[in-house]
Amino acid sequence: MTSPVATCPECGQPGTPTVYRDPDDPMAWVCPEGHRWRVTDRPGWSPWASPAAVAAPHHASDTRARTGPAQVDKDGRSWRIGTAGDVAWLAGRTTQGFSVTAAIPPVFDAYGTFYPPEGVGFEAHERAVIDELVWCTPEQPWWLGFLDTGAHDVVFPDAPRVSLYWGWSYVLVEAGPKQALTWRSGHMRGAGALPDLFFPADRSWLVSALWDDTWTDIGASVAVLTALRRNPLVNARLVGPDEDACPPGLTRE
Repeated sequence: MTSPVATCPECGQPGTPTVYRDPDDPMAWVCPEGHRWRVTDRPGWSPWASPAAVAAPHHASDTRARTGPAQVDKDGRSWRIGTAGDVAWLAGRTTQGFSVTAAIPPVFDAYGTFYPPEGVGFEAHERAVIDELVWCTPEQPWWLGFLDTGAHDVVFPDAPRVSLYWGWSYVLVEAGPKQALTWRSGHMRGAGALPDLFFPADRSWLVSALWDDTWTDIGASVAVLTALRRNPLVNARLVGPDEDACPPGLTRE
């Protein structure tokens, strides 16, 4: 199913709906030039029928049109910046509430959470997570998403963003497991390096940590969750799709 498209009342460019909170409180639409307008300004449209992520400039005043995938340079090579199309498979497919499907769309066979166990630092914990995912995943690019909180490293601060969940902005980069462990310096959950959201090109699993959570959620196959649970440094536990995702002993911020 594709998302409906409306014409921007300011510049005439087509726009797509952003992620919504609920049908009674629809968020704005945005065109490729960065102009936004309320859904109520466009009678007859129902963006909640098939919401999607949207590419957006870093600053609202940045209205430069993009004619192709953006590239950024790091480590002596160029990396592709992701667009709305690269996250359309998960945009608008999560749920509201406290279940794991608030972070992970309900399209996987198994769900879980993980966070550093007592006495284990972020570096050892996150390396164990990546090692297990690499072992379970055929070699391919990974998409790394860094949530722009205004206070944490997004690696490429001038890169275009994509919008996910409740209109949150992410820098999305096509890279791999090595970059997931080395590019960043600190995130919302502590002194670690992991992206706030990442998944392989084949979308066989998705890792996502929401803004206020002190743990990380994952959706994957039963085999992947089994591998993660066997590694004590990962500290993974299974979570049902309708179960509160907050691990025992932790609290929401």
